[in-house]
Amino acid sequence: MIETLIAVGLGQLKLRTSSVLLVGAGGLGCPAALYLAGAGVGKLGLVDGDAVESSNLHRQVLHRTKNVGKLKVDSAIEYLEELNPHPKYIAHHEHLSPENAPDIFKQYDVVLDCTDNPATRYLISDTAVLLGKPLVSASALRTDGQLIVLNNPPSPPGDSSGGPCYRCVFPKPPPVESVVSCADGGIVGPVVGTMGVLQALETIKVLTKVPVPNTNVVAVEDRPALHIFSGYSNPPFRTIRLRMRRSDCAVCSSKATVTLDTLRSGSTDYIQFCGSANSPQLLSAQERISADQYQQIHKSKQPCTVIDVRDQTQFGICSLENSINIPITQILNESSASQVDALDNLRSLLPSDAASNDDRNPIYFVCRLGNDSQLAVRKFKELGVDQNGQRYIGDIRGGLKAWKTEVDPNWPEY
Repeated sequence: MIETLIAVGLGQLKLRTSSVLLVGAGGLGCPAALYLAGAGVGKLGLVDGDAVESSNLHRQVLHRTKNVGKLKVDSAIEYLEELNPHPKYIAHHEHLSPENAPDIFKQYDVVLDCTDNPATRYLISDTAVLLGKPLVSASALRTDGQLIVLNNPPSPPGDSSGGPCYRCVFPKPPPVESVVSCADGGIVGPVVGTMGVLQALETIKVLTKVPVPNTNVVAVEDRPALHIFSGYSNPPFRTIRLRMRRSDCAVCSSKATVTLDTLRSGSTDYIQFCGSANSPQLLSAQERISADQYQQIHKSKQPCTVIDVRDQTQFGICSLENSINIPITQILNESSASQVDALDNLRSLLPSDAASNDDRNPIYFVCRLGNDSQLAVRKFKELGVDQNGQRYIGDIRGGLKAWKTEVDPNWPEY
């Protein structure tokens, strides 16, 4: 009993003298910061250049309605100081970049990746390795999440006993068109909250672990693993064991080509490595119409088919008049079928007039932000639904967000 109390006391002292950096004050960063502040971590830094939006509030639990428009880091720290005024809170009012990341990271013991785009994930991991910082990384989308502790133990580049980095686990970034953010794909609030809380737990474990002196043996609990959470599966958790560092990794191996100098100089281009940081532009200008243009088409009662490619739940919240719902996942899943079968399957989902080979009425796709709709246009054209250009198939540029901005300011925001 006494030994347990001593261990708890020593752990609490370690937390009190520790410092943690959270990159991102959104759905992941809010619950992680909340529990780390409550646990008594001595210094908490938050990096984020965005402002609070009303559509964030269901999942970003440190922010409140009165703080809409306020910088997220300031809104978060306001809440955290009410919870526990004793830690030192540092606000970094900026987006992370290769130029500022090293100077920010060097002030902290552990880094949490609470972002949602690949370019920033690689930047965070590279900087953490180069500065010897353990990294607790999580992601969440729709009803699923992932968690992994990287660069643990934080050995220098070339030391094979160190934990793997993000590049070791994911040597190649995902295709640009496959990357979906929470804003576009949607997220169940408790899912991202679960992943943020788990990040806080893993951070506390890293900070309070008693090191084993004079040994390079990796303890069982430190062996790298990818934890996968699915909110609607039973059981909801599963774990995949990972290998240690890759011998050819560009940042943590003896063959490393990414250094602090390449970061600061800008020669390590994360945007080029991962693709455009902006929404993918897969269609030509002729294949897209504005929300205002579609409104004129609708008012004039010109015959057309409007396909909303959001999931069924989002479609149930709000939808354009006379639009039909075919989720993008259902459309893209046809890629595994033969072209003839895929075409037949897609036509079976359309109204009879739109499915007809003789029909020349245009088809317009719409989604939340105008990303998935472009994928749907490409898929339909690949399968020949446009009848070699005789039928117009395009999307509404900017999606329903543009509809709210350009046409209907009272359109629901979720």
